Amino acid sequence: MKLKTHTLAKGTKRRSGFTLVEMLLVLVILAALAAVVVPKFAGRSQQAKETAARSQIANIEIALDMFETDNGYYPSGSDGLEELVDQPSNATSWQGPYLKKGVPLDPWGNDYVYDYPGKQNSGGYDILSMGPDGRVGGSDDITNWDNTRSN
Repeated sequence: MKLKTHTLAKGTKRRSGFTLVEMLLVLVILAALAAVVVPKFAGRSQQAKETAARSQIANIEIALDMFETDNGYYPSGSDGLEELVDQPSNATSWQGPYLKKGVPLDPWGNDYVYDYPGKQNSGGYDILSMGPDGRVGGSDDITNWDNTRSN
């Protein structure tokens, strides 16, 4: 855009800024762009957390299977997943820690729920993240028995 100039007394020129209409036009264009771009990225944070929870569950499954290979059983009882990090007294062939950084919290800051023997995976174990609502049950839980969500 070309700035307008005004001639003042004694032949000096003064430049004026953008007009109010030009400023409003720029604001309208920016608002239109924001209206298109923001909704595309609004749900990405939640989707990233769900993907992270699935990945962490897969890592816990690998650690549990390694524990079982070394010790001949899966952790159970009150210690559960902590046995992947701290050697239980009855695990004579323990080769851990199986989770190098400790037992992770889910992306919403909650403990993973581990149950052995599993109620959903007969002959195996159940692992679930309670999801964003922080409660067991509901459509937002992320589990190892359903690659999407529990019902």
